[in-house]
Amino acid sequence: MRIGTKGEHRLTYCTNIHPGETLEDVTDNLTTYTVPLKALVSPSDAMGVGLRLSNQAVAELVGDEAKLERFEQLLLDHDLYVFTLNGFPYGSFHRQRVKDDVYRPDWRDDERLQYTLRLIEVLARLLPDGEEGSISTSPLSYKPWLDLDVERQSAFRAGAEHLAAAAFQLFDLRNRTAQLLHIGIEPEPDCLIENTPETIAFFEEWLFRSGAKYLRREYGLSKSQAEDILRTHIGVCYDTCHFAVEFETPEEVLSGFRSAGIRLSKLQISAALRVPLDVRPRDELESALEPFAESTYLHQVVARSADGSLHRYPDLPDALPKLGDEEAEEWRIHYHVPIFIDAFQQLRSTQDDIRPALTGTLQDDFCRHLEIETYTWDVLPEEMKTDIVTSIEREYAWVLENVPGGPA
Repeated sequence: MRIGTKGEHRLTYCTNIHPGETLEDVTDNLTTYTVPLKALVSPSDAMGVGLRLSNQAVAELVGDEAKLERFEQLLLDHDLYVFTLNGFPYGSFHRQRVKDDVYRPDWRDDERLQYTLRLIEVLARLLPDGEEGSISTSPLSYKPWLDLDVERQSAFRAGAEHLAAAAFQLFDLRNRTAQLLHIGIEPEPDCLIENTPETIAFFEEWLFRSGAKYLRREYGLSKSQAEDILRTHIGVCYDTCHFAVEFETPEEVLSGFRSAGIRLSKLQISAALRVPLDVRPRDELESALEPFAESTYLHQVVARSADGSLHRYPDLPDALPKLGDEEAEEWRIHYHVPIFIDAFQQLRSTQDDIRPALTGTLQDDFCRHLEIETYTWDVLPEEMKTDIVTSIEREYAWVLENVPGGPA
């Protein structure tokens, strides 16, 4: 869907909300959910899709011309097109324990690079003429796996070099086909990069140094050529839920990336749980939170005290026993709740952060790709569940009501 005053921005939803790891699962989900959704939100115009392809699904497409042609035809038959991929979850993402496995393999591992290269190959094939493409990816690694500083330094270096290798393939693709594709690293709580300062530090201290050295060494490029390739093809996927959990405002996030000259590859539109802690006694608050302490995903908790200091819990089940004695003013929880809900019992959402993020992203054409990404429909408390197509339609409607310029 084209949005904004000039129609230069693309709005979609991410199909990672639909369970399924195989190519057959992907095609079934498109016909079962995306096609009926298109009839509701974009009946007259082609509808862009934010496609999630697991490693299994993308491996089925790569090198199999017949499958690629059938998949292209499926999209064409239903007036759908793909401009962005979610390359964060490599393996299973629904209906089983995911937790920290979602970060495997991380960017230290060559298999993360190879998976990303397969995604690039498929997106280059599916991308319509004249469109630019984006691929979101994991935030390098998970901090609890890297206790020692030397381990984190090694992970930064390996991640920078692997991302540089991917950037060169995108540079080569652009030279051959004129297609512009870029990768967006998606910071997340408790990951190796989780907030704006850490993200900027990685780009400036590792990607633009170690990554650039890798390109100069491997391909004989000049320093300026190497840095230009990295700035063009590697950027950030700004997930509004993740940065809200870190208590960063959209203005701080966007200003930081603009000042550092870091590309905003994609904006993922999502809301976190926000828990004001002014309720005493807290029995009702604990009861309201218990249904969210589920076993599939990590739901990191960040607590902010009156002096602005932050305290972190690795998962909501770890935090709940501390609730009665918690002296912080507010909790924020990495739990993607529907963006059209701003209050639920004693709980709130970070919906208010989305509006300035939308405004700031569309300003000066800073980012062209916007993707709705509420993936927790299967694990939401029963009172919050509704028909999935209706729910996504409501999310589109909320965004269109709040985005500057509305639909084109």
